Amino acid sequence: MTRISALLVGGPTLHFTYAGLSILTDPTFDEPGVYPGGATLYKLAGPAVPASALGEIDVVLLSHEQHADNLDDSGRALLAVVPQVLTTIDSAERIAHATGLVPWQRHRVGDAVITAVPALHGPEGAEALSGDVTGFVLEADAHPTVYVSGDNASVDLVREIADRFPDIDIAVLFAGAANVGRFGDSDLTLNARTALEAAEVLGDAVIVPVHAEGWFHFSETRERLIGMFAHADRADRLQVLEPGERADIG
Repeated sequence: MTRISALLVGGPTLHFTYAGLSILTDPTFDEPGVYPGGATLYKLAGPAVPASALGEIDVVLLSHEQHADNLDDSGRALLAVVPQVLTTIDSAERIAHATGLVPWQRHRVGDAVITAVPALHGPEGAEALSGDVTGFVLEADAHPTVYVSGDNASVDLVREIADRFPDIDIAVLFAGAANVGRFGDSDLTLNARTALEAAEVLGDAVIVPVHAEGWFHFSETRERLIGMFAHADRADRLQVLEPGERADIG
């Protein structure tokens, strides 16, 4: 089975090759800054590499566009030169030429089939404040099946996705326990504990954590997640990428 080549730009932004495609998740390429809003967000670190270092991008998989830690100003500008942007129905209404997908809707790009899968950006009922978000599953002949969680905090949804896709080989989990205080102690993304629970649900999948550094509201470090897996004797399940360094996954 073909391995995929991946580079962590920082935060939720991962570039990887798949079935002849150049794919990018949630583009964030701004330098450190402040993003006022309902909850002010503070970006602490710039991208490990500029967008120009990645070459042409064929597809952006965008969890959602309503929060700057998933699509900052430079990332939004990049979308204008990307042929295909897949996201939620709601986000597609605010992004020119984006394709909005509902959960379980399939979309073919070249030799790959990309399925939108459900995600919940916080506790049950969070949609009213956090908005709609999505994850993705990628499939192609002779390639690993890849799950990209997007900003999802629900292990129950991961279980539902694993039931439909029992052969997920690689899971890119947005972790970091994002929390702006909107739902008290309930996080907006997976934390170390729930990421471990999700890994158990996902069988033998290689777990690639992203969305775990670079923003002030990521309330847990990558080191905590690594430690959680190590203490549970699951360290072998993790493949932790260093920002700016390309690696093969699989």
